[in-house]
Amino acid sequence: MQADEIGHIIQLAIAPVFLLTGVGTNMLVLTNRLARIIDRSRYLEERLETEQHIVPEKNALYRDELAILFRRAKKINRAILLSTCCALLICVVVAGLFIADALNLRLASVIAGMFVLAMMALTGSFIYLLREIWLATEFMNTQQGLLKRK
Repeated sequence: MQADEIGHIIQLAIAPVFLLTGVGTNMLVLTNRLARIIDRSRYLEERLETEQHIVPEKNALYRDELAILFRRAKKINRAILLSTCCALLICVVVAGLFIADALNLRLASVIAGMFVLAMMALTGSFIYLLREIWLATEFMNTQQGLLKRK
């Protein structure tokens, strides 16, 4: 393999590597959101334990919020799973580009298929993120409505 061939392969691999950086950033956002959900649920669970006899009317509110947090966490976990699958597929695409060229294999359709799968996984991840954001916003709107009534 000549140096110019390696240079060409590296040029082909640059776009997926930049995409991998974006997926990593997306995963950072997702894990931060999950951490916030976990922190809030731990706080509410602690409040439930300590205040269950003191303020029983708040228990229902805490339990409702915990149910929403659980639904949000499930959506974020699915988004993280899909983002991870996307990242793995992109890594396989980059490796496939090098292997196909180094061994003179005709893997173009396989590599293209993996790239399409990676894009579908990333799209799914964004959809789950959006659904989680809708859940959070819907809950906040409900809470705001309850506060206005008081």
